[in-house]
Amino acid sequence: MPKVAIAGGEIDYEVAGEGHPLIFVSGLSGVGRYWQPQVAAFASRYKVVTYDQRGMGSSDRLQRAFSVDQMAAELSDLMDALKIERAHIVGNSTGGAIGQTLAIEQPQRVACLVLGSTWTHCDPWFRRLFEARRQMYQECGPELHSRFHPLWLYPPEYVNAHDAEIEEEQRRSPTRSTPVEVSVGRINALLAFDRRAGLSRIKAPTLVMASDNDYITPSYYSEALARAIPGAKLVIPHGGGHAFSKTHSEEYNRIVLDFLGAAG
Repeated sequence: MPKVAIAGGEIDYEVAGEGHPLIFVSGLSGVGRYWQPQVAAFASRYKVVTYDQRGMGSSDRLQRAFSVDQMAAELSDLMDALKIERAHIVGNSTGGAIGQTLAIEQPQRVACLVLGSTWTHCDPWFRRLFEARRQMYQECGPELHSRFHPLWLYPPEYVNAHDAEIEEEQRRSPTRSTPVEVSVGRINALLAFDRRAGLSRIKAPTLVMASDNDYITPSYYSEALARAIPGAKLVIPHGGGHAFSKTHSEEYNRIVLDFLGAAG
């Protein structure tokens, strides 16, 4: 992957296809490879950018303190480096929080916005889940967290059908070598996130979606986002869990491509 200098560090990125720019923004894992089930389908219509967020994957691991505002600023800096003035932003989970922030603070940069499996703010459910994940990192390290991670990401039927694949994916995962301090810092950023006051200012055509059995970010967050963002379209597919874009990739791709096509 090529690299660009960003805010005292480096970001690894990849570009595929031609056309209007579309940037996929990953969740807590922060790695562009999460979007492998999407790249080919979207690159046939768009210039697709995927990237590893700072602290994750092949990007620099210099930081220890993080915020969603800082992550959104880095996305903006990446767009500057790639000479992209305006793009469709497709975010999942943490990527959805980054997308909300960019659309509120720099609306001129967002053509269309897709918010998948994301949340509004840290309510008691979110706080308890992510405090537990943070404590797991601090007391047990990344290995135990990686054993639990599929149980949060995927529904039982997907785990049962793809157990060997998940095991191999975990073995090759670039996040296994992520410093614990980075993972803790990123979770702290999620716990502090709250952009509810600015959601009514989002002007970009927006699609909000979450599966009806999302364990990490239950669909009531998406329902709240869709109510708060003017004109937002809400889609709650059946099944797929938090990683709906992977477990039901064909359905996910169709929903998002149809939305982007209709929004122009």
